[in-house]
Amino acid sequence: MSGRIIITGASGAMGAVATKAMAREGHKVVMACRNMEKTESVRRQILQELPRAEIEIKMLDLSSMKSVRRFVDDLGDEPVSALFNNAGVISKGYSLTSEGLENTFAVNYFGPFILTGLLLPWMPNDARIVNMVSLTCRFVSVSEPSLQPASSDFSLLGTYARSKLCLLRFSQELARRYPDLRVNLADPGIVNSNMISMGRWFDPLADLLFRPFCKSPEKGARPAVAALSSGERNRYFIGKQVLVIPETYSDPELDSRLWAETERIIRQKDL
Repeated sequence: MSGRIIITGASGAMGAVATKAMAREGHKVVMACRNMEKTESVRRQILQELPRAEIEIKMLDLSSMKSVRRFVDDLGDEPVSALFNNAGVISKGYSLTSEGLENTFAVNYFGPFILTGLLLPWMPNDARIVNMVSLTCRFVSVSEPSLQPASSDFSLLGTYARSKLCLLRFSQELARRYPDLRVNLADPGIVNSNMISMGRWFDPLADLLFRPFCKSPEKGARPAVAALSSGERNRYFIGKQVLVIPETYSDPELDSRLWAETERIIRQKDL
């Protein structure tokens, strides 16, 4: 691959692992993150081990579509060979962004949707796009109203799962519309990271009983790293396996409708 690799949420546990892996392979990496201080700290740690690595950091807040557009405007003209939509959030309660989107869907779905679309002109036809999904997708369903959930629809894990399922369906429609792109899904499983801290009274007990069975960030990032280096198209990377996307997710008509509804919301809210 020639050109930059963009990794969102690159200062997080799995994002940092992916950044280091791509830098180790000699790729130029852009760490696209919200917390610049934390990102710079992670970048310095990687450079201590890989002093010749080309790693750039840029501000990206996926809860703000204005920030997404600013990020792309500031990238410059150098080609983008790969995009890893890694950043994600499990919101602890229902809230709307300043642009009127439910926060979980803003970060996990609308942000990646708009970011990917804006980057396509800077990507070669066979660029790699890896979207981080979740095993929770199998337990929910989505339709057009799912994109703008009301407070009565919100549940911590349910809303997260639906946002990730929408990202999965976007990935499949993207692969249909741009068949030369190498669009793949990565499922990390359950990873020992700050993301699974829910801030509830039972978290200490959950840490004791649950975290020992979680994957390390290194193992959680393995599917995405493999997908970023792969020539495969429209595949589901999980653990050490590369699978055909499960038939249960096959619904081209729904994928197309969700894409159209997403574009309608973007126009309506002037995002």
